[in-house]
Amino acid sequence: MEQYNCYTPQEVHENMSKASVKKASYSIRQLILLGLMAGLCIALGASASNVAMHNIENVGLQKLVAGCVFPVGLISLVLAGGELFTGNALMLSGVASKNIKFSAMLRNWVIVYICNLLGSVAIAFIVSQTGQWNFTDGMLGAMTIKVAVGKVSISPWTAICSGIMCNIFVCLAVLMASAAKAVVGKILSIFFPICAFVISGYEHCVANMYYIPAGIMAKGNPEYVQKAQELYGLTANQIDRLTVGHFLYDNLLFVTIGNIIGGGVIIGLAYYYAFVHVSGDSSKK
Repeated sequence: MEQYNCYTPQEVHENMSKASVKKASYSIRQLILLGLMAGLCIALGASASNVAMHNIENVGLQKLVAGCVFPVGLISLVLAGGELFTGNALMLSGVASKNIKFSAMLRNWVIVYICNLLGSVAIAFIVSQTGQWNFTDGMLGAMTIKVAVGKVSISPWTAICSGIMCNIFVCLAVLMASAAKAVVGKILSIFFPICAFVISGYEHCVANMYYIPAGIMAKGNPEYVQKAQELYGLTANQIDRLTVGHFLYDNLLFVTIGNIIGGGVIIGLAYYYAFVHVSGDSSKK
């Protein structure tokens, strides 16, 4: 596919399987720094999309605007560098090909996941100090609470299924970006799948590492709370669910499980066995 300036699907998946070796070989310092930067990038996209959509009443238009802004996070991450847990779900193909051990993948996942969380929460805190949530007489702060409440209120099964759908899109975006050889091709390959997942309202664990902590922080401002109750009909009991415990258990745990299934199993392993694995011998490529 040289005429299209991109790799073939088989080349993409072979390269992705081999790329897991590099990811597994990163030092702890590299994983920490790259994990923090990935969390930062995704949080920046989430924060900007909230600003863009917060004063739009039409739900469809609101989601479309958010979907057009949010991809800046993954675009920045892919082009500038970073280790994103949801994208690294594709390392399962490296385990299947025996290029890396399961323990090496798990090491990457644990460090990257924790650092994605720290990077995202750090951005949420910084944003909370900028005065940005005062936009439109505090409506942005109120919407920040509303978004977080909605995320901690979904059922475990919904969180898993929504996480599956989300990371199908995210990992397709990662694979498509790796297929493109030109920067513009990478940008476009990321933009459309990520835009679609945001418009669809699916759950991304790293994005939620910004959205929910931001809502918890916004809850500390009585004016935002009052505005959230007036504008969105949130009750005191609903807002009280914005705690670290509900964040970790009611959303993050089950969304993470769904993200691993969607990205690692449905995308990573399915394509690995379709394009890379040959007659049970992964060394034949």
